[in-house]
Amino acid sequence: MKPFLFLGTRAEDDVAESEYAAVLRCAGLDEHDVRRVRLERDELGMVDLDDWSGIVLGGGPFNISDLASEKSPVQHRVEAELRGLALKVVAEDFPFFGACYGIGTLGSLHGGVVDRTHGEPIGAVGVTLTDAGRLDPLFAPVPPSFQVFLGHKEAVSRLPEDAVLLASSAACPVQAFRLGQNVYATQFHPELDVDGLCLRIDAYRHHGYFDPPRAEELMALARVAVVTEPPRLLARFVELYAR
Repeated sequence: MKPFLFLGTRAEDDVAESEYAAVLRCAGLDEHDVRRVRLERDELGMVDLDDWSGIVLGGGPFNISDLASEKSPVQHRVEAELRGLALKVVAEDFPFFGACYGIGTLGSLHGGVVDRTHGEPIGAVGVTLTDAGRLDPLFAPVPPSFQVFLGHKEAVSRLPEDAVLLASSAACPVQAFRLGQNVYATQFHPELDVDGLCLRIDAYRHHGYFDPPRAEELMALARVAVVTEPPRLLARFVELYAR
């Protein structure tokens, strides 16, 4: 099998390691099946798509909708590298799964708009598949409605041209979409479990996602949430595209 490429952007080592381990676990892969690049510290370099089964992009604290003047040189570099990769992936309809930051990366292509209109606080949210989502092969393992873990400042307010809407929530119309037949983005985090979410609540309590005094309350709410279906999407991505 050709390996999968995993791209991360988290500068906090414990959160980055937790995310990577969760993606491997949910996808049913081990480290021999994946090459990992931490873009917040290493340049992406040239990516020959023929070398890979598929690409997975994790989340992170960068936001496409941040003011350009407020973005660090690292964020500007990462955005430029990912945009170039995303354009290549879409042009070749190459298997790609972007979680959270993938929405910003793919959602801003081809006339799409990503802004602060539909942000959601950290926690569990109900997501419902569209008619297209119910027919989509990646979403075949999950029911028409299910709970997810998320937390984001920005979201897609206008889909890219030719994008197919796959899932929505009450506060965020675009929870998942597809470009072509093989390029996917989700606003929610399919890899997240309770421990992973609580770790991120602690790590990002001063990053503007929520009022810091609410951290313990949000952790308590996460512990009673029932979120079981999203990991199936990563396993399904591998099932569909491993080659």
